[in-house]
Amino acid sequence: SPPAEEASLLPKQDVNRKGLIKHEDIVEKQLFYDKGIAAQVTDLGQLLEEEHYREICERLKGKGYRSGFTCLFYGAPGTGKTETVLQLAHQTGRDIMQVNISEIKSMWVGESEKNIKAVFDQYREKVAQQSITPILLINEADAIIGKRQEGAERAVEKMENSIQNIILQEMETLEGILIATTNLAQNMDKAFERRFLYKIKFNKPTLEARMQIWHSMLPELQESDIRALAEKYDFSGGQIENIARHYAIDSILHSDSAASLEKLMEHCDSERLEQKESHKIGFK
Repeated sequence: SPPAEEASLLPKQDVNRKGLIKHEDIVEKQLFYDKGIAAQVTDLGQLLEEEHYREICERLKGKGYRSGFTCLFYGAPGTGKTETVLQLAHQTGRDIMQVNISEIKSMWVGESEKNIKAVFDQYREKVAQQSITPILLINEADAIIGKRQEGAERAVEKMENSIQNIILQEMETLEGILIATTNLAQNMDKAFERRFLYKIKFNKPTLEARMQIWHSMLPELQESDIRALAEKYDFSGGQIENIARHYAIDSILHSDSAASLEKLMEHCDSERLEQKESHKIGFK
């Protein structure tokens, strides 16, 4: 099972290119979860192993159940949602077809609906072509899983409802694997909640996980320094990676002598300050 806690962005994909992110091109990474998340991700990884996946699909169909697998990864930014999809794909030999909803919405009435339908048509083609079923990844799904507008009158609201209805119907008839990621699940429409078979919440890492992340990013640090950083700063894996990159740049630009624990903590304070300032936007 992939250990985990950290998030890197997938390269943007143009749906018109009919391209996939190939599993062999995904860089293997060590990620760190707490025990609860690790168990869920491990189970999902075992399910997606081809031998198990085919057997489960056949048994579900034999019982008259839907055979599509729909999963929701939700939680704070930088907690490893997208990276987990990458590592599951790499582990199970599955390519990824990535969709960013915001990128395929059109200003022209009716075009967004066509684009969404085209995505699922394209995915069906990929499933038919591939010997191993690829993963359809809807990244940053916040824009489509929110509660639908009741009595929508404006064109934009009608379009949003129409897009949601299309996706809900496609999820109902899906034959394949769909994974959606979102930072916001509190306002999720109940219809989407029912259609996601697996729902995994990605929490910020525990103290132990933070120590593991610091060690994996900066193995040259003393254990006492790692513990001090992990205890003082309640960072996500993505934030720790940002700090490690700043630290590496310092050591390259200003020689290794500039790379000290004091400098590292300056970057930590800066990261924390930026986080606080972002929360103040729009408020006095």
